[in-house]
Amino acid sequence: MKLHYYPETDSLYIDLNPNPGADSREVADGVVLDLDADGNVVGIDIQRASHRLDLKTLETEALPALNVKLR
Repeated sequence: MKLHYYPETDSLYIDLNPNPGADSREVADGVVLDLDADGNVVGIDIQRASHRLDLKTLETEALPALNVKLR
């Protein structure tokens, strides 16, 4: 997952997976879901992001532990 903020358009794009988008649906005013060919959500576009969200902080919580093998 990647977050992209575009200050020139004040939009935040949340890239959920690398599959290409095939369709878009506005689910709320200024919130657009990008869907792949199978209808799975691949990204979320939030327009006027700085007015909707506090962009000064970003926190992650409860991410699953990575399975890392140490040698």
